[in-house]
Amino acid sequence: MQWASRMQQIPPYLFLELDNLVAQERAKGRDIISLGIGDPVQPTIPVAVEALKHAVDNPQTHRYPNYLGSPEFRQAIADWYNQRFQVQLDPHNEVVGLIGSKEGIAHLIWAMAEPGDIVLVPDPAYPVYHTQTILAGAKPYPLPLTAQNHFLPDLRAIPEDIWARAKMLWLNYPNNPTGAVAPYDFYQEAVDLCRTHDVLLCSDGAYLEMGFDGYKAPSVLEIPGAKDVAIEFYSLSKPFNMTGWRIAAAVGNSSAVAALGTLKSNLDSGPFTAVQDAAIAALQSDPRAFFADMNALYQERRDIAIRALHAMGIAAATPAATFYLWFPAPFGMTAAEATTYFIQEAGVLLTPGEAYGAHGQGWLRISLTIDTPRLREGMERMAEAVRSHPPA
Repeated sequence: MQWASRMQQIPPYLFLELDNLVAQERAKGRDIISLGIGDPVQPTIPVAVEALKHAVDNPQTHRYPNYLGSPEFRQAIADWYNQRFQVQLDPHNEVVGLIGSKEGIAHLIWAMAEPGDIVLVPDPAYPVYHTQTILAGAKPYPLPLTAQNHFLPDLRAIPEDIWARAKMLWLNYPNNPTGAVAPYDFYQEAVDLCRTHDVLLCSDGAYLEMGFDGYKAPSVLEIPGAKDVAIEFYSLSKPFNMTGWRIAAAVGNSSAVAALGTLKSNLDSGPFTAVQDAAIAALQSDPRAFFADMNALYQERRDIAIRALHAMGIAAATPAATFYLWFPAPFGMTAAEATTYFIQEAGVLLTPGEAYGAHGQGWLRISLTIDTPRLREGMERMAEAVRSHPPA
């Protein structure tokens, strides 16, 4: 059966490929420690689990949900933004429920970008920004994230003719895959430039609740007037350990929220009502203590992995947020070569940086979501593989 020609423009999804690689190795009887995908193994916040158990006993939750998210869910998101970020949101016009941020990100590009428009995309970055831009017929314009610029795009370096054709700017801080964070002043600059050039600023806030050593990430919507130009994606997946539940929201600019809601209502029927009820319970439970416990656990794992990498002679920076470590591949290897070397020699899966864009070439990512004893074992295996590598 012939696929549509547009499918030739996108690669297989990174994490599906990594899952297949792990399955192949395990089928050979090998014990593979996966430090690849960022999928927490810790239990979901208990109040959400209990609320879900109760909600599924209600026959009303098994009917079609509200296309835009239930009024109660949208109100809970608005209340949380007010409590956490001191940002006022109209739950009726500035919040839309999502079946996870991934689908919302993809659909927003379809809703806002015309074929031929430019979409400003960080590189390296979450692959969906790039692939969905291509599928929508728009043109991704890469914004290099390098160690020299602290993995922040140089927005002032974007040529005026590119700004003139740009429709959207994607930002993601705290950042996947680099673990970098963005200061308030950077967001102020981004809002100002997007207002000047009539560009929609799209902030992917998947890791907003994750921070170490006292760091608390800001929302782009904290910038005065940001709602004039910005929309933000708030996901419950990572902070509440709910990746499989698929629940999130897009908030901010009312026009962009309306466009996304209109497209979604023609494509899906909204998140399962019982999951929305569980998310409401999580948001209203004052989850700050839960976040603090999770961040302390990830900080401990971060420190374990950083010490191990440094002992191997690998120059890895210590991130202030997320549960990722981003570091150069050893021995002058490409990222793909290093990924193959560590899975063959150590039985440890890492994520190759080139999967996040051209500027990820030569870099690797570790996820800290695996249980701590297995993380220690994985780092020990990597260290042995480094020691046994023949001299260049």
